[in-house]
Amino acid sequence: MPSVHSSPCYPMENPAIASLLRHTSGEKRSKFSTGGLLKMFKLFPMLTSGCKMVALLGRPRKPMLKDSATTGTIFGYRKGRVSLAIQEDTRQMPIFLIELPMLTSALNKEMASDIVRIALESETKTNKKKLMEEFVWAVYCNGRKVGYSIRRKQMSDEELHVMQHLRGVSMGAGVLPSVSEKEYSDGEMTYMRARFERVVGSKDSEALYMINPDGAQGPEFSIFFVRAH
Repeated sequence: MPSVHSSPCYPMENPAIASLLRHTSGEKRSKFSTGGLLKMFKLFPMLTSGCKMVALLGRPRKPMLKDSATTGTIFGYRKGRVSLAIQEDTRQMPIFLIELPMLTSALNKEMASDIVRIALESETKTNKKKLMEEFVWAVYCNGRKVGYSIRRKQMSDEELHVMQHLRGVSMGAGVLPSVSEKEYSDGEMTYMRARFERVVGSKDSEALYMINPDGAQGPEFSIFFVRAH
């Protein structure tokens, strides 16, 4: 796997990313507050530092989607890497699962800011697969390239353990009981689950925008999937 490296800013002139960002135009960015999911974020260490992408636009303001909303789960050991699971139904297996090339502590720093945007870019030159069926992804967090990841075809025992424990959870954050002794060296298994509005820009671009419950103000958390040609 290629080594992890960083660049100062993600090339936002990518047409696919630009079209998804235009979906958010016309709204001022939400203020950072203690409402919404931030109360649940307190279970994670909240630090004061964190990078931001330049020229970011606000997320869309639409009625809260209930039945049709997509569920996103971020989980990992406090001293280990963080994983991302996307589900259309929490009672079924994820449609997308990947271990991100960043530590849980690094993502926690980003969550201390009022905007978190994760971009996953596939460099596959063909479009024979659906976008989320691609395997190799370059991963960016708030404008910085953090490395590469490969989508999971099958869940590990620990990942299955997390999904089974969270089957009845629609949103929330906390600590899960460990399935192995790895917890002693890597800290507790933490998770954050939220509902996301899914926006399809084209066959080569999709975005997930976190929905704050009951319209409460809170952090902007977005995930972009892009296939570059």
